[in-house]
Amino acid sequence: MKKLIVILFLLTIAVFSNNEGEKKVENPLLVEWKTPFGTPPFDLVKNEHFMPAFLEGMKKHREEVDAIINNIEEPTFANTIEAFEKTGQILDKVSGVFFHLSGAHTNPEIQKISQELSPLLSKHSDDINLNPKLFERIKILFNKIDKLNLSAEQKTLLDKYYKNFVRSGADLNEADKEKLRKINEELSLNSLKFRENVLKETNAFELIIDKEEDLSGLPPSAIQAALEEAHKRGYENKWVFTLQAPSMRPIMLYSDKRELREKLFKASSLKANNNNEFDNKKIVEQMVLLRLKRANLLGYKTHADFVLERYMAKDPNTVYDFLMKIWEPALKKAKIELEELTAIAKKEGNNEPLAPWDWSYYAEKLKKEKYDLDEEMLRPYFRIENVIDGLFTVVNKLYGFTFTERKDIPTYHPDVRVFEMKEANGDHVGIIYTDYFPRESKRAGAWMDNYRNQSNIAGEYVSPIVFNTGNFTKPTKDKPALITFGEVETMFHEFGHALHGLLSKVTYPSLSGTNVAWDFVELPSQIMEHWVSEPQVLKMFAKHYETGEPMPDELIEKIQKVSKFNQGFATVSYLSASLLDMNYHTVAQEKPISVDDFENELFEKLGLMPEIGVRYRSTFFSHIFAGGYSSGYYSYIWAEVLDTDAFDAFKENGIFDSKTAAAFRNNILSKGGTEEAMTLYKRFRGKEPNVEGLLKRRGLIEE
Repeated sequence: MKKLIVILFLLTIAVFSNNEGEKKVENPLLVEWKTPFGTPPFDLVKNEHFMPAFLEGMKKHREEVDAIINNIEEPTFANTIEAFEKTGQILDKVSGVFFHLSGAHTNPEIQKISQELSPLLSKHSDDINLNPKLFERIKILFNKIDKLNLSAEQKTLLDKYYKNFVRSGADLNEADKEKLRKINEELSLNSLKFRENVLKETNAFELIIDKEEDLSGLPPSAIQAALEEAHKRGYENKWVFTLQAPSMRPIMLYSDKRELREKLFKASSLKANNNNEFDNKKIVEQMVLLRLKRANLLGYKTHADFVLERYMAKDPNTVYDFLMKIWEPALKKAKIELEELTAIAKKEGNNEPLAPWDWSYYAEKLKKEKYDLDEEMLRPYFRIENVIDGLFTVVNKLYGFTFTERKDIPTYHPDVRVFEMKEANGDHVGIIYTDYFPRESKRAGAWMDNYRNQSNIAGEYVSPIVFNTGNFTKPTKDKPALITFGEVETMFHEFGHALHGLLSKVTYPSLSGTNVAWDFVELPSQIMEHWVSEPQVLKMFAKHYETGEPMPDELIEKIQKVSKFNQGFATVSYLSASLLDMNYHTVAQEKPISVDDFENELFEKLGLMPEIGVRYRSTFFSHIFAGGYSSGYYSYIWAEVLDTDAFDAFKENGIFDSKTAAAFRNNILSKGGTEEAMTLYKRFRGKEPNVEGLLKRRGLIEE
């Protein structure tokens, strides 16, 4: 480690100057960005700039913290809490760029830097969080919080800092602090390795088809995309399907070749579980026990107890009770759905028991039979450019915002587009980057994050810069990007997160935008999905890519009718992953874990039907082992209770009612984490929601 630090230090010196005293070479990550709105200068940033910038950012951060703890004046909110909020700006700036690229456009060099950087950042974080002098100043203020004449937001911030420091180990003795440091470093490295293994396993697999008859059932768009993928990989007269969702999905929905569906399904469900160099089983087992050790060290029974203390749910029992209220009706509904699928399979000559790779295939056939609707009928109306325009129109009608594409802002890949969002009066709100197509350098899924949080300390207003990243169906040689209805919903979902970041109007960045309780953060995103299937909204943007004709009324009616179709399956699939997450993180004894046995025992206990595939098996469950969702994957459906109830307010008053939109903006979107989540929600809605609305919406109980 010492050798590594020396090398990195020398590298830093080399980047900034040379022995002959020549003019120093500027690192674009360490100078003021002259780009519009201070956006990242991606055209100037190179991989070799990152490590020196991180080292300088950490150094500067330490100096800023030292200035606070060495202040001889009595601690005040201004000279301690507010001062601390201003620290680490260089490090935040560099981190925003680097960690976005590591997820959206990585390469071996970035991955190598990540491995070297992980222990350094872990140590840096611990050095601050475990600093006794800094904690003492915060503790003095916390102990007299009600006598400091603070605003509600300032009280929230002080409370958050104090509790975060305690939860980070600031109250531990020195021996236990050292144990915590080692645990944090190991967890950081394991999480990084987990994500890299999933990406490598995803990229390594290819399903090669060399007989045209094996394409039976597949839509022309999927066949063309597979042909182009084969050409890209150097294959002639072949078709290649991958584990990327837009490539895999058509096989699972439409392929008449059961053996191909089985092969692809098993490859996906066994990602990072193939007993090779990219296997994640040991990493999962280590992370579960390390998280338990950390929780115990900090005085908590389990990792879930530690995590949920700061969430709306507060404790594991509340989460389990909530999930099981949905599990029972969902499982009952799924069994009814299985009977229908078995009947249609037998009608087509398949008398074998259905397997997980059969469910989506026969569900799509059943949907076609019952509603005369399948995914491919909708695709021609969802050209991605039209969907983006429709999304912007919805946001404009709700809040008055306008969007202007900025070609003068540099990007990191040709697929990326940049938009400036303005108020109705023309005032600048913020910048959003969109990056919607899959590639080997991008991890799976869709997500939103910030390059820069909104803040307004001492009247110095900083506008937000956010991004939306996805893996949607990309264009082919003869067709534009025609995305699925589910991908449309995902785009609206992620833009809801973006609005949460863009519309923040708070003072302190730690409480800005999406810095809220984890089981509240999905409300702004999931409520946006409701507009997608509204007839008047579909009329705005669902236009045939060739004729320009709007989606016909009969097709819109079919979308309405099919909204509750297959929801038993979808809900059980999701809940099985949520319960797997909770079971891992309510482990209360440090004893060896076998991933495969752990999964099997849980699913047998739950009575999970073998015909339903698990949404995320442990070894590629990146949300909880390489993301921020450990003990919190349930939050999507928890927030669905909120978003169902919240959208009812729009339905009651009109889906574009300006007063309801203003109330949602002012009470939810602009407030960040400045108050308790339920307080904000009740201020908007006037009451707490209940789970019954969600069950009715999903068709799990009768209206």
